[in-house]
Amino acid sequence: MSTRFDTKIAVLLREDLEPWQRLNVTAFLVSGLGTQLPELIGEPYEDADQVSYLPMFRQPVLVFQGTKETLKAAHTRALSRALPRAVFTSDLFATGHDEANRAAVRAVGTSDLDLVGLSVHGPRNAVDKVLKGARMHP
Repeated sequence: MSTRFDTKIAVLLREDLEPWQRLNVTAFLVSGLGTQLPELIGEPYEDADQVSYLPMFRQPVLVFQGTKETLKAAHTRALSRALPRAVFTSDLFATGHDEANRAAVRAVGTSDLDLVGLSVHGPRNAVDKVLKGARMHP
């Protein structure tokens, strides 16, 4: 049985990223949503031998890709709609820890961020509008 959710979790990646970068950026971006939106997280898992596992998102994470321009436009639309979001900039590939990551983002103005990834959560129609021009990741 398929469930249709009223909200959407989406990640938008810049299309020119290397495969390892796509995976790394996606993992970082979705971690931010889970910390600020606890209602997105389900219950812990347990296997048949009663071994416990961490809870995960209650709904799918849809991954999209687009050009640098598509990403910039999506970021602008996410900001204008005040949707919960996380960003990953190209500068973060050269940093080695969380404090350096935050400093790298803080050093650049909003319109000058060299975005390589964006995650967003919100009502389905609002997220769809944010992602206009992006396509599903293959």
